[in-house]
Amino acid sequence: MKKRLAIVGFGISFFSFGSEAPAKLSQNDYVSMWSNVAVEHMLTYRIPASITLAQGLLESGNGNSPLAVQANNHFGIKCSDWTGDKIYFDDDAKGECFRKYPSATESYNDHSLFLTKKTRYASLFQLPVDDYKSWAKGLKKAGYATHPEYAEKLIDLIERLKLYEYDEKTAPSNSGTELLASNAKESKDKASAKNTASMKIDESCLKYQNHTAKENKNDVKFIIARKGDTYYKIAKEFHLAMWQMYRYNDFVDKKDMLEEGDIVYLEPKRNKARAKGATYVAKKDITLIEISQSEGIKLKKLVQMNGFTSEKVTVQKGQKVLLR
Repeated sequence: MKKRLAIVGFGISFFSFGSEAPAKLSQNDYVSMWSNVAVEHMLTYRIPASITLAQGLLESGNGNSPLAVQANNHFGIKCSDWTGDKIYFDDDAKGECFRKYPSATESYNDHSLFLTKKTRYASLFQLPVDDYKSWAKGLKKAGYATHPEYAEKLIDLIERLKLYEYDEKTAPSNSGTELLASNAKESKDKASAKNTASMKIDESCLKYQNHTAKENKNDVKFIIARKGDTYYKIAKEFHLAMWQMYRYNDFVDKKDMLEEGDIVYLEPKRNKARAKGATYVAKKDITLIEISQSEGIKLKKLVQMNGFTSEKVTVQKGQKVLLR
């Protein structure tokens, strides 16, 4: 399975919503968005964070390419033995099959698994994790991309954007034994933190590593997102699987990046409000998913209770929505 750097060249912006299309992401925007995930993956899989970020930048056109926008595919990985959703683009040949993901986070996960499971990349994991130049050249040699200057382009991005700093900050050990010991300690620490959290489950306000979990009026635990938060980061912090994050928060918009102030639930929302006859009166035009998040009620239940035909409904100012 070979693929070309040409994937980056698709010059189409994000989907348009209304008359204006959102501004394209810059390289710095992209790095800010995904650096934490890249570092997490480096600690887990021993793939340099700088390499992951550089490949993401290059293959997805900073997250702006049609493949990234339409399929959440940030690394140009083709179908091969893929059994998930697919999308077709012209690349080395017309109508080639590429992997399609439910979210960009899943693309990052698959990229790491792709490199670790394919035997042709096995030699890369014998390299020091901070040797980005050898990693870049090794990826080209192993056939990750057919562009003759693929390695040079990765190295240029890493050095120009100082992506190597993400490799140095965490300072993971290059020794397999030390790495295993470090991972074991990290797992033990996480398990301890999880047990401590479980002991305090009845408290209405729980303090964790970076966020404070609270309960809404429906007794559903949630946190308020901060700038730079993603579902992936929050899932790691609270020891949740990605599928739980998506299910608990009715992952309709397929966005991984959260906006500051977003409500993120850590457990399932309720089927209805606790108070009898409870309703929501829209003070402005608002989407049904926003009401669902605000009130802690499952989106599908709101659709059923109010006779809507779609989950992607905009409630007009002054309109009443049944919550029970």
